[in-house]
Amino acid sequence: MNYRYFFAAITLSLGLSGMAMAQETSILSKAIADDYSYLDALYKHLHTHPELSFQEEQSAARMRKELEDVGFDVTPNVGGHGLVAIMKNGAGPTVLIRADMDALPVKEMTGKPYASRVTAVEQTGQEVSVMHACGHDVHMTVFVGTARRLAKMKDQWQGTLVMIGQPAEERGAGAKAMLEDGLFERFPRPDYNIALHVSASLDAGRIAYVPGYALANVDSVDITVRGIGGHGAYPHATKDPIVLASQIVMGLQTIASREVDPQDPIVVTVGSIHGGAKHNVISDQVDLQLTVRSYSDETRDHILNSVERIATNTARAFGIPEDRLPIVEVKDEYTPATYNDPELTARLVNVWESVFGDDQVLKVGPVMGGEDFGRYGREGIPSMIVWLGAVEPEKFAASQRGELSLPSLHSAYFAPLPEPTIKTGVLTMTEAALELLAGR
Repeated sequence: MNYRYFFAAITLSLGLSGMAMAQETSILSKAIADDYSYLDALYKHLHTHPELSFQEEQSAARMRKELEDVGFDVTPNVGGHGLVAIMKNGAGPTVLIRADMDALPVKEMTGKPYASRVTAVEQTGQEVSVMHACGHDVHMTVFVGTARRLAKMKDQWQGTLVMIGQPAEERGAGAKAMLEDGLFERFPRPDYNIALHVSASLDAGRIAYVPGYALANVDSVDITVRGIGGHGAYPHATKDPIVLASQIVMGLQTIASREVDPQDPIVVTVGSIHGGAKHNVISDQVDLQLTVRSYSDETRDHILNSVERIATNTARAFGIPEDRLPIVEVKDEYTPATYNDPELTARLVNVWESVFGDDQVLKVGPVMGGEDFGRYGREGIPSMIVWLGAVEPEKFAASQRGELSLPSLHSAYFAPLPEPTIKTGVLTMTEAALELLAGR
């Protein structure tokens, strides 16, 4: 065999393959650009009509209409206001694409002409302002844009596309509710799950990825610290729960500093402490609220056990009777860590680098935020969530120079730059779906 000609043939073949993919990407990018005015209007509608967790009725109805209009078979009311849209296109893999739909109880301060002025009644009964401060309006818009593209490109893929609009992500409850309502039993079980999330620290037009753990386990813990109240002038006759709670708070900090491997990131934050009502009265109770973050299940279990141990035994050392020991309650709001399957991540990153260029696809570190997309991967299905840059490039550059601080997700000032964020998102998710469904 003449190896020189053999390798030349391979090189030519790869070159032609790369040229063909570049041409396909150019055609796809033009189609997305041609569709952008529609998507921009949809985005601004969704932004001005946000709905709180468990209240996403109109958002779900709009998503249903959008997907039915392009040929999907849509089932509403899955796990609450969740919807499942199916498009079958011959034999092949099944790919799930997920978008979350809920907004947050935040009063928008962006000053945008399309800023939300919506108010609603929260689960607590309190009337609150409502804003898409976490970018779920971008997620839904990209979701629709991707559906519109894939519906028109059925000659370029084979298999089953499952697109889900998920409620109550901000409560860590929507994915669980959809799974419990038979998402993977009533509908085709995916071979892959993919999603995206806007980034408040990355410029628009770029995407970022994390192999392995990308987001954390999230637990909410309530501790009721009980004491024996009395007169502030006679503390010796009491068991002051405020002093006890203070010692518990400080003791909890030793979990990270002395109990867990320093290379295993954790967070134990006491976000709320309430006790007492008057200067000269020692109360008989203090309420603590904690958020606990971790990655592995083993570390999570250790932290939660340590929280209870420290609270209980600090109270014992303080002389609290057994029938007045702290009550430690792990709330049913657990969000499991999001794990990006390394093999799937590498496969999709290879595609995205070919589409956008290496400098537009960044590898970044994991964060301690939570995302209930992780529940779908817990079902033994390779999953991957990608970060979508949403910051105005000029502001991003200024932040890199230290001239300003960027508002974070959940901020009243968080304002994604619609274009090119939405275009980049649609191209990202469409190319990912084509890779997995066409088996390039």
